[in-house]
Amino acid sequence: MLLIEVFTPKGALSEEERQELGKRLIDTLMVEDDSHAIEILDAQRTITQVLVHEPAAWVLGVRPAADPADPPRYLVRVTVPGSWRKEMSEYTVQIVTDVLAETERRAGRDPERLRREPHAVILVDGISEGGIGIHGKAMSSLDLTEFVSRPYRDATAGRPAASPAPDAAQKSAPESASESVSEHESAQDDAERDPSQQPSPSQRKLIDPICGMSVDLDDRPLTLVHEGVLYGFCHGLCRRAFADEHGLPLGKQEPSPS
Repeated sequence: MLLIEVFTPKGALSEEERQELGKRLIDTLMVEDDSHAIEILDAQRTITQVLVHEPAAWVLGVRPAADPADPPRYLVRVTVPGSWRKEMSEYTVQIVTDVLAETERRAGRDPERLRREPHAVILVDGISEGGIGIHGKAMSSLDLTEFVSRPYRDATAGRPAASPAPDAAQKSAPESASESVSEHESAQDDAERDPSQQPSPSQRKLIDPICGMSVDLDDRPLTLVHEGVLYGFCHGLCRRAFADEHGLPLGKQEPSPS
C-alpha cells in the first residue's frame, strides 16, 4: 500500500476515532503472520500513509435526500502500484470493509449495515508504471520490489537455500544459468510423469527468496532452479528480481503490468 484516503462526513468521527481508524487500517492490511517476512512488512510501512478527510460538503445521490452523517458513510481510496492492483483488489476491499465495520461496532452502531447497504465504497486505484517517486526518482514496479524486499534479502543473504530440486541428488549442478532455467521449466511436469521425482511433503512449500512469502507447490507457482535448488515465487516480479540478481535469463516474458 502507498496511500489510503478515508473520507467521512464532518463530525461523524472524533479525532481519537480517526486516529484509531488510520492505525487499524495499516495494522490490519499489514498483519504480521506467516505470509510475509517481518522485514517486508516493515519496509512497506515506511511508504504507507493514511489520510482521513472531512469534506466541507458531502452530497449523496440518493432520493429522497439523506444526511451522509446519519448513519456515517465512508469513501475509501487505496492507491497501489498498477501491476499489483488486480490481485490485491478483492483482499483490500474485504479488509477495509472489516476495519470500517469495527469502527462502527466500537461506536455502538450496526457494523453489518456496511455489508447490507452501499454505505462504504472502496476504490482501489493502480498507479501506472513509473508514476511513483521515492528517493527523488520515478520507481518502476521492479524498483519498488527491490525497495521493499532489500532488507529481507540482506537479512537472509547468509542462510543456506532450503529446497534442492526434486532430481538434484541424481544430477550435478547446471553448468550455466541458461541450463538452470531451461531445466526448471519442465521440472514440475517431469515430476508429475515420474513419481520418483516428486518432492517430499516437507518440500511442498517453498519460501520466496525475495519477499519471504510461503509458496505452495501444489498451486503451481512460478519457480526457478538455480545451482541445483528449486525456488518458488509469489509473483513474476519476485522471480524477475531473483533472476536479475543471479544473472539468470528468463525464457518466458514476464506479464506486463495491468
